[in-house]
Amino acid sequence: MPNFKVAAAFAVAGVMALSGCKIIKTPTAEEAAEAASGGFNPNRMVAEIWDTKVLSYLDRKAGPFTEVAALAGSDPQAAGAKYGHKEKQGSAPWTFAARLSGTIVKAETKSRSAYVEVDADSDGKADARVQIGPAIRGTAIRDTLDFVNFNEFKNQIEWAQFGKAFNTHVNGLVLEKLPRDGLVGKKLDAVGAYPLPAKGQLPLFVPARLTVGG
Repeated sequence: MPNFKVAAAFAVAGVMALSGCKIIKTPTAEEAAEAASGGFNPNRMVAEIWDTKVLSYLDRKAGPFTEVAALAGSDPQAAGAKYGHKEKQGSAPWTFAARLSGTIVKAETKSRSAYVEVDADSDGKADARVQIGPAIRGTAIRDTLDFVNFNEFKNQIEWAQFGKAFNTHVNGLVLEKLPRDGLVGKKLDAVGAYPLPAKGQLPLFVPARLTVGG
């Protein structure tokens, strides 16, 4: 009987001890990175402005790709003032917002930096290269927005991470759902952005919205 009382006492003490414990959730990698950077979370920042600011800005600013490309080829400053944006500091090129419609004439879908080439003026030749991920080069979507700028960020690293977060967001939201087979010959419609290309190079277009079919 004494042994039973001792066991019961230990059991009660154990329950009381457990009732005073707090279960602490293990932070995710993203939460840990945010805590380490003093609350900076570029992926969350992009998600919060995507629908209300980014897409509405691109819809308002974008011109038909053929018109944007023609003006950018003859007068980049005029094209930039009408369809584009660039940071005042540094030597960044103009980045243009555009609506691209055309036929896919080439598809490279085996690499992580997959892309399709699009004929926008029905001459059978590619006029733009559209990145379809998962790896996306450049930061065209960030760079075409006139309501974000480098001075709002602590340093170049945060600014670069913010730019990359746009690519990550559009890949998860749009590009991962895109079929990868039988793309040549299909119609593509997209809204997005591209930097002024070097002479003789195809514009490297990053879509924010994209549909393929027909």
